[in-house]
Amino acid sequence: METGVVVKSTGSRYKVMTPDGRNIECTIKGRFRIKDIQTTNPIAVGDRVKFSLLPGKEIGIISEIEERKNYIIRKASNLSKKYHIIAANIDQVFLMVTIRMPKTLQEFIDRFLATSEAYRIKSIIIFNKIDLYDEEDTAKMNYLASLYSDIGYNCYCISVKTGKNVELVKEAMKDKVNLIAGNSGVGKSSLLNLLNPSLKLKTDELSPYHEQGKHVTTFPEMHPMPFGGYVVDTPGLRGFGIIDMDKNEIYHFFPEIFRKSKECRFHNCLHVNEPGCAVIPAVESGDIDIMRYRSYLNILDDENRKYR
Repeated sequence: METGVVVKSTGSRYKVMTPDGRNIECTIKGRFRIKDIQTTNPIAVGDRVKFSLLPGKEIGIISEIEERKNYIIRKASNLSKKYHIIAANIDQVFLMVTIRMPKTLQEFIDRFLATSEAYRIKSIIIFNKIDLYDEEDTAKMNYLASLYSDIGYNCYCISVKTGKNVELVKEAMKDKVNLIAGNSGVGKSSLLNLLNPSLKLKTDELSPYHEQGKHVTTFPEMHPMPFGGYVVDTPGLRGFGIIDMDKNEIYHFFPEIFRKSKECRFHNCLHVNEPGCAVIPAVESGDIDIMRYRSYLNILDDENRKYR
């Protein structure tokens, strides 16, 4: 029996890296489940597994997954009841966003951050393509970077095209297992090519009609970085469906709302229309960003809808 880390998942085949640096193609034996959650992928990139080689072949059969320290997960689609594990056993996640070409919606950012908070995974935000932005775009980026920095998220404003501030991202990634995620077309693969030129990952132009990226990265894959550590590259996300959350806990995953909630009259306040709520006045005064609050309400409404 050998051990290794899954570095690529194609749905039915898995590439497993052993401690001595070999990459073994593997399949799975039996079924693997996470508690009672139905997943589209029983094994994810980052999983530590045990496998056995088939006699006389360089093909392994995975028979066991070691306990995960964490994972980040999303709904497979808005209509699906299944979930998709993006990656497991990661130290931190970099969410790459752009103000335009393509435009990353703030609610997408908030849903991703809320999920990271739920699984206690440190999130960092990268604003890319600063070389393309006009004065209005730059003002929008600066507002969002200030907003999320004040909440407690580290933010980097970079240009993969010119290389500006990329060294700051490299330093933050050093010697860690990192996940990089975001909409299609924000520059994830281009950033990884810059950080590790030997990768030569495929990149593509935006769709000229919709200013949306094309899915170039097809399957999640973990890449070694020359400065130490690894980065998991992921296919571009069109949206981010939140997994089942207890509606009474959703506000816990919005740090600024959670902090303010301690001043509410009732401990079970949902911050919608309850008397003595401290959050709503904070939104009205601008102490809590109204778009963040709307993201919270939309997630809360998603959960309420399941019980109607």
